[in-house]
Amino acid sequence: MTTLRIGLLGTGPWARRVHAPALAAHPGVELAGIWGRRAEAAAALAQVHDTRPYADPDELSAVCDAVAIALPPAVQVPLAVRAAEAGCHLLLDKPVATSVPEARALADAADRAGVASVVFFTARFGAEEGEWIAAQAAAGGWFTAHADWLGSVFAEDSSSPYADSPWRRAKGGLWDVGPHALSVLLAVLGDAEAVTATRGPADTVLLTMRHSSGAAGTATVGLTAPAAAAGVDITLRGAAGITTLPRRLDGPGPAYHRAVDALLAAAATGLPNACDIHFGLRVTEILAAAEGSLSPLMPLEA
Repeated sequence: MTTLRIGLLGTGPWARRVHAPALAAHPGVELAGIWGRRAEAAAALAQVHDTRPYADPDELSAVCDAVAIALPPAVQVPLAVRAAEAGCHLLLDKPVATSVPEARALADAADRAGVASVVFFTARFGAEEGEWIAAQAAAGGWFTAHADWLGSVFAEDSSSPYADSPWRRAKGGLWDVGPHALSVLLAVLGDAEAVTATRGPADTVLLTMRHSSGAAGTATVGLTAPAAAAGVDITLRGAAGITTLPRRLDGPGPAYHRAVDALLAAAATGLPNACDIHFGLRVTEILAAAEGSLSPLMPLEA
């Protein structure tokens, strides 16, 4: 297997916890360098993983075959576009963008450059979850599905390292964990042909979808659930009965390792991965449509 030189853009909690360790340990990867918006953070993370920090992201892209990005979506888009234009394959974080024009511009840039892309949807690359998703998609015949993807990042008693994330606070669970729920439902039930959204408490949103298979899909997403109520559950009901998404037995690191595997394969073969930038664009389109259907929460008249 040819070693791919990958540069990491980002130094926040997700980069430190998942991206950098997985890239440094992957046998098919040379971690070529790290860039961050804070030079001291890039230097510290680079020292931990025996690579060098870069002061300019374009200088890092120039010496890489690919870039992995662990940055807010508004920051990810222009950097990923420039990296693609420099000929770098893309390992992106979700959501790829929080507006359709930005997501489409990124997809167009990747297409023009002919680079491979993978978006890291954790459930799609988890071992147990990935096998379950593939099996249920092959089985078909699903009537309804419901996903609960609820975090407590912004709950009153939260100690989450992501509680200081401005973009998550501004965009809420719809854009942070909504992509995860959609990545599973779309893979099993088919594309969402229609979507509406209703507000719940705080940032909680209920999505209702009609899928191309004819199934009805719903999802409740948010980042403000009490810690005791947080968690992930996805249930399918259909001709084969009732089945639920299996619990993950390991952390996100192994899933990220498999996402890197997927990028290596796409780069080597030229065949697109199911979770490429175009799938990321479609998720953004659905979330934007859902967001557009939301109206201010109005009290019901007695």
